[in-house]
Amino acid sequence: MPRVDFSALPDDARVWVFAADGPVTGEQASSLLAAVDRFLDGWAAHGQPLTCARDWREDRFLAVAVDQHDEHASGCSIDGMFRVLRALEPQLGATLLGGGRVLYRDRHGHIRSTSRDEFGLMSTRGEVGAATPVFDTTVSTAAAWRERFEKGAAESWHAALL
Repeated sequence: MPRVDFSALPDDARVWVFAADGPVTGEQASSLLAAVDRFLDGWAAHGQPLTCARDWREDRFLAVAVDQHDEHASGCSIDGMFRVLRALEPQLGATLLGGGRVLYRDRHGHIRSTSRDEFGLMSTRGEVGAATPVFDTTVSTAAAWRERFEKGAAESWHAALL
């Protein structure tokens, strides 16, 4: 199956979320999405094409999804996706892979990236709290990406950092 529009994927499609540590806009965003689309157009597992899609939000968040009803992404095929993204990072001037970061909206609505430790310290200083919008990059289905990716810190794993 070819790459499809993200909205065409079922709610239980498997999702991987990648978060840039800074905004990716203009030519860098175009290059990123073009490279991801080229990869997805040929994405296969054990020789079987994958029904897949991608979504791009807020100049920072890339979701790649596979409809697993026909074929599951294999470890090797997933590794291929990670290699493509890792190779793009120097051109983008941003890191897409790697954990340990908290992405949240500040009081002015701007998206910020910080370490988990710093987010905890910000909580003690009253700079962030239970209602602070956070982005849950651990969502693993299309439904969760669509409905619960951004939520208050108290409604997410981020609550443990408050």
